[in-house]
Amino acid sequence: MRYLLLRLKRFCGFITGFVFFIGGLLKLMDPVGTGLIMAEYLDFLHLKFLAFASKPLGVGFALLETIIGTALITGVWRKLTGIAALALQGFFTLLTLLLLVFNPQMDCGCFGEAIHLTHMQTFMKNIVLCVLLCTYLFPAKMLGTPLKHKYVPFAIVTTSVLAFTVYSWMYIPMMDFTDYKAGAMLKAGETASDQGAYDALFVYEKDGVEEEFNLENLPDSTWTFVRTVAMAVNHYDTEGLIDLSFYGPDGEYYDETAAEGKVMVVSVYRPDIKAGKWEEISSFIRNAGAAGFKSILLVSGQPDIPLGITAFTADKKTLLSMNRSNGGVTYFSDGFLIRKWSFRARPDLEELITINDEDETETVIYHDTKGSLGFQGFLLYVFAVMLLL
Repeated sequence: MRYLLLRLKRFCGFITGFVFFIGGLLKLMDPVGTGLIMAEYLDFLHLKFLAFASKPLGVGFALLETIIGTALITGVWRKLTGIAALALQGFFTLLTLLLLVFNPQMDCGCFGEAIHLTHMQTFMKNIVLCVLLCTYLFPAKMLGTPLKHKYVPFAIVTTSVLAFTVYSWMYIPMMDFTDYKAGAMLKAGETASDQGAYDALFVYEKDGVEEEFNLENLPDSTWTFVRTVAMAVNHYDTEGLIDLSFYGPDGEYYDETAAEGKVMVVSVYRPDIKAGKWEEISSFIRNAGAAGFKSILLVSGQPDIPLGITAFTADKKTLLSMNRSNGGVTYFSDGFLIRKWSFRARPDLEELITINDEDETETVIYHDTKGSLGFQGFLLYVFAVMLLL
């Protein structure tokens, strides 16, 4: 009986740890988005004066959640971890109860942008997790003794998560769960098209058999890419199109210019940056022009830019959704979003020339798959370390 109870406790701890770990990691992958979620919570709790620290606070909570999840899965410091997890989960449950009662127009952000839950779904999830944690923690004397060697995988995974957090802070998310992901099309691009709309189908071959796939349903690596097929459709679902609305100093809107040809959009959602960074942005715009791209600089508000470059004004929320980096670059080709870069990883002149010569469809597939496989590989690595070592 004691053995079965111990197994039940470990099972409850593992399930809760898994939810904590995945939820925290998804938020750590997108620090800017996590900061936006935290800002909404601070506003809801009438703590808007802390908005300046929303990003580090959000990342801090996500990191704590991930480390607690790691400890629950590996089974180290069982009593201390159980108390910390129950306290944190109790806080989340009370908070989501307030959301359920007052019903503000905001998302819980439990799993970042990956999974969206209603306030009721979030509250029920938290109740289930509280029950699992109570089953895990009480009675504490029945928690059992941690295996000493499990402190090693805990330390390895914690270090790996910290490295993952630093990478995510410096660059854009490995996987994009927003509407502004690779392959999305601008509304202005669909409006500007006079020759009808087309869907791209990708032909892959395996064992001598060819099949067609769309961007949302690509095959695994055992298939070989053959060619792209353009299939005419009667119309686009306008709900699936993304909006990029911006206007110039003359007050006129120039949305269509972002959907004409190959365009590099530089987005600055927080324009209070140093002069040196503006110089780097100016240098990139010159390089993009030399490589054959049209460049558009979009900023939020109407800042006094210390450059001889025309800047267009766009909504801050739109710029944040399009590219999580302040001064980030987004590549559009005839209205289709092809690829993104953070300011730190923006391409130089040589890379821009290479990009201009690349097939846009293959670029979308390659980099979208690369990011997805990178994140999945990281998940497999950390779970292998936690469960097998």
